[in-house]
Amino acid sequence: MSGFTTRAAVEAALPRLTGRVAADPARTTTTTAPFTGDPVAELPQSTAADVVDAFQRARAAQRRWAALTPRERAEPFVRFHDLVLARQREILDIIQWETGKARRHAFEEVYDAAGGTLHYARRAPRLLRRERTPGAVPGATRTYFHRRPKGVVAVISPWNYPLALPVSDAVPALLAGNAVVAKPDTQTALSALWAIDVAVEAGLPEDLWIPVLGEPAEVGDPLIDNADYVAFTGSSPVGAAIAQRAAARLIGCSAELGGKNPAIVCEDADLDWTVEGVQRACFSNSGQLCISMERVYVHESRYAEFTDRFAEAVRGMELNADFDYSADMGSLTLRRQFDRVDAHVRDARDKGAEVVAGGRPRTEIGPLFYEPTVLAGVAPDMAACGEETFGPLVAVYPFGDEDEAVAAANATDYGLNASVWTRDTARGRRLAERVDAGTVNINEGYGAAWASYGAPMGGMKRSGLGRRHGAEGLLRYTESQTIASQRFISLGGTPGMRAETLSTVMTAGARLMKRFRIR
Repeated sequence: MSGFTTRAAVEAALPRLTGRVAADPARTTTTTAPFTGDPVAELPQSTAADVVDAFQRARAAQRRWAALTPRERAEPFVRFHDLVLARQREILDIIQWETGKARRHAFEEVYDAAGGTLHYARRAPRLLRRERTPGAVPGATRTYFHRRPKGVVAVISPWNYPLALPVSDAVPALLAGNAVVAKPDTQTALSALWAIDVAVEAGLPEDLWIPVLGEPAEVGDPLIDNADYVAFTGSSPVGAAIAQRAAARLIGCSAELGGKNPAIVCEDADLDWTVEGVQRACFSNSGQLCISMERVYVHESRYAEFTDRFAEAVRGMELNADFDYSADMGSLTLRRQFDRVDAHVRDARDKGAEVVAGGRPRTEIGPLFYEPTVLAGVAPDMAACGEETFGPLVAVYPFGDEDEAVAAANATDYGLNASVWTRDTARGRRLAERVDAGTVNINEGYGAAWASYGAPMGGMKRSGLGRRHGAEGLLRYTESQTIASQRFISLGGTPGMRAETLSTVMTAGARLMKRFRIR
């Protein structure tokens, strides 16, 4: 393998990247490279006491940070955008080294970290400005509300998108005036630590974005118990447990969780466009993407042609462990994901499904490589039918009409993302509005909705709680405070006014306000 980030280069950068981790330096764990199984880094591990200390430091820093104007808080993040793009080679290498993903998929993270940050840096001053609203008594009551930061936000992010996800949750929280205590997954922590390092270089004050590392069993509860808000990305069972613990403290949380995402290919779809797009939608980051497609429903009139062309395209994908843009797909990141993919394929094959592309490990390339795999004839008794695989595995099904396609797409406990493929955009929108998913892309798998940063993104059903992106993606980290001042007229009436007289006056006033559309 060639690349900027050799093991020696990673080790040289470790003191800088790990220096901000609130952890006991004597307690460490070693991460390994999915491409090879070789060691990558020895990382410090936090204790429960370290987490408490991180929150104390963050609270002190947050009070100073919240006193700045939103425009002043945005300045470091405009510079962060430029630094991420300028230094993309080093973070691309780190992402590949930690995750094993193809470089083209690592670049998606770079683009997202820069673009999403700039979006909020530009818009935070407007989203956070004071807003006037009609008062109780026109002319006599002046009312406005403003947004106050929650305090210190816990951001818990997974291993599959180790740059994009920590940044997309932490940056709006910081822009809203909060501090952040972040717990990235240990396997891919260097990517998040790099982002924090760059943010400080861009001018973010120290102790506003503090990382902790460790096993959830040790640091998970202290994170929830000390936070003023929790932003989590991960599995549905863990998300539910976090929501319950947060609810017991009456603090808010948001969670982007699992998905078993459907694509609907209509009879009028442009198959050249669709085959390429569905291929990306299924196998980006080796399928380790919450919003990737695992179920493809194709109109019966195009099913055979689509399946043949799709399988041919998938069989032609380049798999390698190079630090360049030559690979169409990289490795899986964790042994447990490799084992899950292999188990789902074996189960489906043993129960009668047809493997039309892929279907086997490629350990001659690297220990966690698995071929992109397409199945046909998948039945409800097969794990690949209803369970989230979270790997390079997709099942293709025929459908007869739109009602059947929508019913099949919605026949799941998940509702994160979906896509519709048709030449008729208006038809696509009508279909999309019937699908139970937080985002639906037309003639694209996931990128169109995800990168529309002004629109909310999140899940329905067991796929999530709350939204990232859009105004809600920033305002979730704030508390609304209403301030109303009264003058001229007392809401209790003039001194000595009888209660019956006051009720008559107020009734007449309500009728007049309705008549003249004041209310």
